[in-house]
Amino acid sequence: MPASPARGFRVGIDIGGTFTDIVLTGPQGGILTRKVPSTPGDYSHGICQGLGALLHTQGIAPSEVEIVVHATTVATNAVLEGKGARTGLITTAGFRDVLEFRRVRVPELYNLGYVKPKPLVPRQFRLEVSERLGADGAVRIPLDDASVHRAANRLRDAGIEAVAICLLHSYLDPTHEYRVRDIVCAVLGDAVFVTCSHDILPEMREYERTSTTVVNAFLGPVMRRYLGALRAGLAGIGVRGTLQVMTSGGGQMGIDAAIERPAYLVESGPAAGVIAAARIAARNALPDIITLDMGGTTAKAALVENAQPARTGEYEIGAGINLSSKLVKGAGYAVKLPFIDISEIGAGGGSELWFDKGGLLKVGPHSAGSEPGPVCYGRGGTRATLTDALLTLGFINPAHLVGGELKLRADAARAALAEQVAGPLGTTPLDAAHGALTVAVANMVRAVKSVSTYQGRDPRGYALLAFGGNGPIVAAAIARALSMKQVIVPPHSGVLSAYGLLVADHEQERVRAMPRALAGLDPAEIVAAFAALQAAATSALTAEGFAAARITIRRFADLRYVGQAFELTVPAEGADLAALTSAFHQSHLRTYAHMAEAEPVELVNLRVIAGVAVEAVPLSAPPPAPDQPAQMRSAYFGPAGLLPTAILRRADLLGRSVAGPAIVEEYDATCVIPPGCTAGLDIAGNIRITVN
Repeated sequence: MPASPARGFRVGIDIGGTFTDIVLTGPQGGILTRKVPSTPGDYSHGICQGLGALLHTQGIAPSEVEIVVHATTVATNAVLEGKGARTGLITTAGFRDVLEFRRVRVPELYNLGYVKPKPLVPRQFRLEVSERLGADGAVRIPLDDASVHRAANRLRDAGIEAVAICLLHSYLDPTHEYRVRDIVCAVLGDAVFVTCSHDILPEMREYERTSTTVVNAFLGPVMRRYLGALRAGLAGIGVRGTLQVMTSGGGQMGIDAAIERPAYLVESGPAAGVIAAARIAARNALPDIITLDMGGTTAKAALVENAQPARTGEYEIGAGINLSSKLVKGAGYAVKLPFIDISEIGAGGGSELWFDKGGLLKVGPHSAGSEPGPVCYGRGGTRATLTDALLTLGFINPAHLVGGELKLRADAARAALAEQVAGPLGTTPLDAAHGALTVAVANMVRAVKSVSTYQGRDPRGYALLAFGGNGPIVAAAIARALSMKQVIVPPHSGVLSAYGLLVADHEQERVRAMPRALAGLDPAEIVAAFAALQAAATSALTAEGFAAARITIRRFADLRYVGQAFELTVPAEGADLAALTSAFHQSHLRTYAHMAEAEPVELVNLRVIAGVAVEAVPLSAPPPAPDQPAQMRSAYFGPAGLLPTAILRRADLLGRSVAGPAIVEEYDATCVIPPGCTAGLDIAGNIRITVN
């Protein structure tokens, strides 16, 4: 990829628990990739080191990098580890304990001793002010400035770094919240991070709105420091292009907006992979797909239908492994913002193997990560992991991981498995390794079911699109367990999430609460509300430097039957009330298998998404490879035993059908084609495995 005189290179950077993936595309086409170990002590160090090395080896000047798009786990980790800012909450008198009351949801149904998570804001820092709005937005009790000054002074004396402001019914009128913000900033100074609920989530539901506002404040100073350090680190190696950040909903956001709204970033990395998969599905006219993203720490699954990822507005951050945002609730902190609906299981390559009290073999969720990593890394890890099992089975080439940059110790992996797993089971290391793989596959089958079977979809009608460093290794086994007939492994599958950062649209969403019966609404009121939301969302994008002519607008309405507690979101391109009502009935039928056309429908929110489409370099088929002697090695396939297995390159599949067992080795991933399966390459360069 030759350097261009213009600054036209784009970089996607995705931080994982084990590796940081870097993808670079240029103005003249082509894709360059690099995987480097993540540096948990300072993630920006690994990013800058890896990007600097990639630019140097390719002869690209840092000044030629135009855009850097980043996905990060820093926000999620800050909540999981309780390392966010020292946060205070100011709320309406009588509502300081909303965070304690939460919702009546328990993730462990029969555990009477379950202890819910502690609020991110301790009670002594949850302060009340005298004011009150009614459910119609009318002022019932005027705001008492003196009570605000008292609360602000207490927070200042306590050394509070961030303040969340969430007043009752302020989604209808933010005047009181903004007055409280002004007083807090005057008392605590400009260094304090302040979030008003009307700015982050102007919707009804007091707990979700309060929790989302608190999460945003809790993360604000952390993300401001991290993104500031990243920007400085990139500038230190000469990269001064625009820095964008991936959101949990699958769009890109400018760094300044990301610093103000860090709650939008908590699942940015997993979302990027699903966006890439959706683009691949659209470009290749693929059928509906289920994505499988397996890295070093977790495995994630998501549903993509008609080239559109399934989305949700319900998520709980800090809940640990999230089997489903819709099925398991109460274990974390509610964040009611747009998310791609992803199911996550703690079964990655670095997942440790262990036995529970009943003597059953378990895989994960604890991971060895990148430091010290699996035993085979030779960096001090002592617990056998799934990677050690895959290496013992012969699936992974100890001299080929990351193109040979990371040498693996197969002898150390076998010894750890023999002592820690095979010994207690009274079996051989090979059978122990295959048992660990079987358990891991069973775990990942649950993840796939949670986005398909558990939501009324039959996975047998979908193709499984596998990516991540380990996804293509286990994909065929998962597909076979679910009677799925096809597995698709795209080019650059090991760094697909980083590639997804470069194909995600730039987006800004704005919401307005309008809780009232749909039949009694004046269409002109809806038109005016949409116009105001569109202006606000468009302004946010033009402030990031995008031309207004490039911006597209999508409009939606959140609707429900009168008396229901939750709503469904339907497209609302116009203000035709009959069309909106019909669209809601059909959405209700598709979601719940019934509808009630005689029941009145009410509007809850209007929302607008302004977007700027991104033109990205498509993934392409590899060039024909020169002939080379066939390579073979033994790999263990359980009941089939130890079999001679062909070792191939992706290009070796061009124009032919290969019967398993075979293994395709690439720089960023390994693909296993088990016995009984066949594989070939389509015109786009995707490996297509037929599972029999």
